[in-house]
Amino acid sequence: MANASKKDQRGANGSGANLGFEAKLWAAADALRNNMDAAEYKHVVLGLIFLKYISDAFEDKHDDLVAHKKQGADPEDPDEYRAAGIFWVPPEARWKYLKSMAPQSTIGELVDNAMTAIERDNPTLKGVLPKDYARPGLDKQRLGQIINLVSDIALGSAADRSKDTLGRVYEYFLARFASAEGKSGGQFYTPSHVVRVLVEMLAPYKGRVYDPCCGSGGMFIQSEKFIEAHAGKLGDISIYGQESNYTTWRLAKMNLAIRGIDAQIGHGDTFHAHKHPDLKADYVLANPPFNDSDWRGELLKDDKRWVYGVPPAGNANFAWVQHFIHHLAPTGLAGFVLANGSMSANQSGEGEIRKAIIEADLVDCMVALPGQLFYSTQIPVCLWFLARNKRNGRFRDRRGETLFIDARKLGTMADRTHRELLDADIARIAGIYHAWRGDKDAGVYADMAGFCKRATLEEIRKHGHVITPGRYVGAEAAEDDGEQFEEKMRRLSATLREQQGEAAKLDHSIAATLKELGYGG
Repeated sequence: MANASKKDQRGANGSGANLGFEAKLWAAADALRNNMDAAEYKHVVLGLIFLKYISDAFEDKHDDLVAHKKQGADPEDPDEYRAAGIFWVPPEARWKYLKSMAPQSTIGELVDNAMTAIERDNPTLKGVLPKDYARPGLDKQRLGQIINLVSDIALGSAADRSKDTLGRVYEYFLARFASAEGKSGGQFYTPSHVVRVLVEMLAPYKGRVYDPCCGSGGMFIQSEKFIEAHAGKLGDISIYGQESNYTTWRLAKMNLAIRGIDAQIGHGDTFHAHKHPDLKADYVLANPPFNDSDWRGELLKDDKRWVYGVPPAGNANFAWVQHFIHHLAPTGLAGFVLANGSMSANQSGEGEIRKAIIEADLVDCMVALPGQLFYSTQIPVCLWFLARNKRNGRFRDRRGETLFIDARKLGTMADRTHRELLDADIARIAGIYHAWRGDKDAGVYADMAGFCKRATLEEIRKHGHVITPGRYVGAEAAEDDGEQFEEKMRRLSATLREQQGEAAKLDHSIAATLKELGYGG
């Protein structure tokens, strides 16, 4: 594949946007960062992008109401906008006004006032928007330059917004900020190509989608994109989520609002301050913190969620797994990311919990992914897929079976440290799963040595309930080069004798040299 095409594919997968306009905008914005940390700067830029988005939507509706003023429409009636699902933007928060004031030294205070006014008039945004643009540490001249930069996005028309220009920029910037922040940035951003694997496999067309550790909301964005791409109705899914980090929760609220996605996203610790205790979800999609040792599990030993065993206080992996299971509807499916250790660990009772989950016939599919996919960790990870009812009438009867996919060889290096899954990789993984599941038009499933294997519960028992795909798929079949076995052995034997002769000559030469230097025996 040519480098250009790789770049194009990386653009589609890595950021959900094409790497042209977005990359140039990032380069310009990053140049204005000066000495500000990426973690701090992201709120400056993303807050302005959000403000520009809602102002664009407002102005478009405002122009429409002005045009119909004779029919009784009132351009300054907030209810006109709320009825259309558009945020009301008071005069002091409108982008045209802020842009006109960008050169002023008071611009930071004006932006803060704008954010406060928007939260005041739109209760769903209360406590969400950044309001520290007036702080002394933020260069006001640079702030004015960033406002002018953001002014060039989307151009304010409904046609441009329909292309999700601002949403794409927002997502692209989230990815770049996560990369710039390194390990700490991973807590709010799951690479979109990893999310796409989960979404393409689960195919959440309709129902309740739940992510109890939702970060900046990427799982929900991809679910909506999936439905839209498959000609479904965006309103066919209901979104529920929770995020414990307040700053990240704000990012999620803005990320969803910028696309007009209505979601019930709670702030708080999912284990100890559960916001959706009675929810039964049709789909669970999640990327929980890996191997979290600080989840205060000792306080929840008698929790009703631990049906398959009390998770160890020193590792939350199987607390998350059981939380997901607890919230699945009778025909629900779950897809989530975990560290590879979850497939084989036996310490602190984890092996017994995994065994109980497997024996309950809940594990539908396991996917081993390559390393270097995440900003927060270089360790390889896996995808778990659980099914409450493997005899669901929509698919073939999969009771007593689990599909194993070893995708560790897929993907391409996007840069020196990060790997990305391309469209073809995602399609290959999802296609195998859908064929095995018996989805309509997915083709006929067949085991492929080195890549996928349909295993029975009895086979999994023989492996001690370890569910690492590499144990099941076997080695990839070597390509037949057409050379007869006896001919190949004669050729290889001759090559070996030749190499042995060369090695003996080299040994003799080295010994002679050492002797000349006075080190010989």
